[in-house]
Amino acid sequence: MKTFDELFSELSEKQALRPEGSGTVRELDAGVHAIGKKIVEEAAEVWMAAEYQSDTETAEEISQLLYHLQVMMLAKGLSPADIYRHL
Repeated sequence: MKTFDELFSELSEKQALRPEGSGTVRELDAGVHAIGKKIVEEAAEVWMAAEYQSDTETAEEISQLLYHLQVMMLAKGLSPADIYRHL
């Protein structure tokens, strides 16, 4: 399993290599606010659904939250260390 730092590093590398118009670039172009709103909405859904879903389904949804969080971090120029300072 990869750590949050490894996933962030991998996403950063992919972002640098992707051509304009690729999925991650489009998400960044959509704006940090839109991505942040999606994170909050998905987090609420995961929280509410976790009671009824299998552990696997919940883990998959949490992994999507982490992905969107990392995209937002890239857009804002934040590193995992910046996030850790606030934990």
